[in-house]
Amino acid sequence: MAAPLTSKAGTAGTNSKPPFPELDFRSGARVEELNKLIQEFTKHDQREYDDQRALEIHTAKDFIFSMLGMVQKLDQKLPVANEYLLLSGGVREGVVDIDLDELNVYARGTDYDMDFTLLVPALKLHDRNQPVTLDMRHSALCHSWLSLRLFDEGTISKWKDCCTIVDHINGATNYFFSPTKVADWFYDSISIVLSEIQKKPQRGMPKVEKVEKNGTIISIILGVGSSRMLYDIVPVVSFKGWPAVAQSWLMENHFWDGKITEEEVISGFYLVPACSYKGKKDNEWRLSFARSEVQLKKCISSSLMQAYQACKAIIIKLLSRPKAISPYHLRSMMLWACDRLPASYLAQEDYAAHFLLGLIDDLQHCLVNKMCPNYFIPQCNMLEHLSEETVMLHARKLSSVRSDPAEHLRTAIEHVKAANRLTLELQRRGSTTSIPSPQSDGGDTNQPDDRLAKKLQQLVTENPGKSISVFINPDDVTRPHFRIDDKFF
Repeated sequence: MAAPLTSKAGTAGTNSKPPFPELDFRSGARVEELNKLIQEFTKHDQREYDDQRALEIHTAKDFIFSMLGMVQKLDQKLPVANEYLLLSGGVREGVVDIDLDELNVYARGTDYDMDFTLLVPALKLHDRNQPVTLDMRHSALCHSWLSLRLFDEGTISKWKDCCTIVDHINGATNYFFSPTKVADWFYDSISIVLSEIQKKPQRGMPKVEKVEKNGTIISIILGVGSSRMLYDIVPVVSFKGWPAVAQSWLMENHFWDGKITEEEVISGFYLVPACSYKGKKDNEWRLSFARSEVQLKKCISSSLMQAYQACKAIIIKLLSRPKAISPYHLRSMMLWACDRLPASYLAQEDYAAHFLLGLIDDLQHCLVNKMCPNYFIPQCNMLEHLSEETVMLHARKLSSVRSDPAEHLRTAIEHVKAANRLTLELQRRGSTTSIPSPQSDGGDTNQPDDRLAKKLQQLVTENPGKSISVFINPDDVTRPHFRIDDKFF
């Protein structure tokens, strides 16, 4: 067999030069170095929970669900058997599309160690098989008013005080469910319940360190042993089925086709208490597809998720003033990228750097063009209301990131390491003993909780970053039922 021909530059006795390292054309950064920095960020950003921390997480969750059961019993407004959606990450992390300009600033490490968002249905419409048609005559795209005429007289009677009233010329009265009034009622009810609970503290009960109303959400920070947990509790309206306004989206091809079923994607949606830029705050709700996003997340590669988390950490710090871009915008861009790019490309394990740079480019493109379509309702432009001055300011900031992504990644790593150091310092000063459940009498009866702690630890290990849905009957808070994606526990 003939030897392969060689060029003069590669003649015998000389070693050809190794291939040049892959560089990012814009910044000159080595792609290999960016990949290593993203891996380092992921290592510090993803926390591992031992049995003690898992038990603290369970104790806090158990306390929140018990509290909501007591809220239901105050005036019977909340559904008796409710289904909550528990998401890992607070509202400020972009897990739901809610405006951040009304939220107080909380920092991981300084104010809390772990954060969650809990969607709590105030009303449920769960018996409809047809596409749900909402009253969008008075509101912007992706928003709706909600008339209580969809409900029975008993529901109207219970919620009248949380409605705005519109009288028609024919003499009929229409009650529109008010997100601001519902949030006020929810905050007042939670405050009453927490006041009652704290009058009779039990051993092992979490310490309520902060209860604040942030716009239309209620933020609670609990201290459990050596952990501080932030719960952003959002009152919502829950629907089974799919909104008619998003029906055309189902006709398109998507990255999740063949990986999960359409039934899983369109099992339900929510109205969250957020209005459009020019909307009427007392009446307007925003459509949320958080339940669908939990399912879609299963189809996103780990390398793209790592790039997304790193990019999110950079933009939360960089684009915080003025508040125009939220992590939810970045999440939408990631979903669009999954539809646009081949699955085989997005599945490459060593392409996290390419994905990070691409997300920054996408975000800058959206800003310059003042265009970020909602993933589920593409005709809704989520940046339409921004001024030219604001979008260009943020685009210039992103340009600095794109010119030196490695330096901004190092800064993000230092921030997350500093937060972890604060958490560890608190743990060292805090309790190191086993923490009983709030229902425990403090004796040696914690075996069920110990088993649950081990199960929770297993769930966390096997399902990093996934969201958890919990079905619970407030009359029997001792039997929570976990659902991580499509698994029940």
